[in-house]
Amino acid sequence: MDALFGIMTAFGLSASAGLNAYIPLLVVGVIAHYTDWIKLDAPYDLLANPWILILLSILLIIEMLADKIPAVNHVNDIIQTVIRPVAGAIVFAAAAHVVTDINPLLALACGLVIGGSVHVVKSGAVRPAITATTGGAGNVPVSILEDVVATLVSILSIVLPILVGVFLVLFAVLIFLWLRNRAKKKRSAYN
Repeated sequence: MDALFGIMTAFGLSASAGLNAYIPLLVVGVIAHYTDWIKLDAPYDLLANPWILILLSILLIIEMLADKIPAVNHVNDIIQTVIRPVAGAIVFAAAAHVVTDINPLLALACGLVIGGSVHVVKSGAVRPAITATTGGAGNVPVSILEDVVATLVSILSIVLPILVGVFLVLFAVLIFLWLRNRAKKKRSAYN
């Protein structure tokens, strides 16, 4: 059961990295540094280093500010196209390695795909649609909501991983149904 919870934690953390790269890294680092809830093995134990926590805090502030400034947020999303999947890979591997002996390359690949997928949906579909429909006025509130969701998902992934697991399954089912419905509409449009 611990292995299942560890995998759910890893999935939740890497998904939140797709929204904001530094929040899950900082949450894992702070919890590992100040509590006994997470015991990170090398090399992931560096996330709990006070200097790394300070660096992550500075990067988080920069990223949060950049994401709230019109036009800069789009440049930030381009830069984050590399950073968010890598952050997802790191937190997935760190969290999965806490309770399982999953192959580090497999863990990194899973985190990379999950963090990257969430980032692509966010920056490639959701944000452009919000910008187009609100003339950019909706970007700041949505950015704040993304930061709140990333923080909550990161914390819940560690404290209540089963809840995050259920949420991720429901989210995957909704995406599948949406894609299937979209494909049906395209087929009927061509007929």
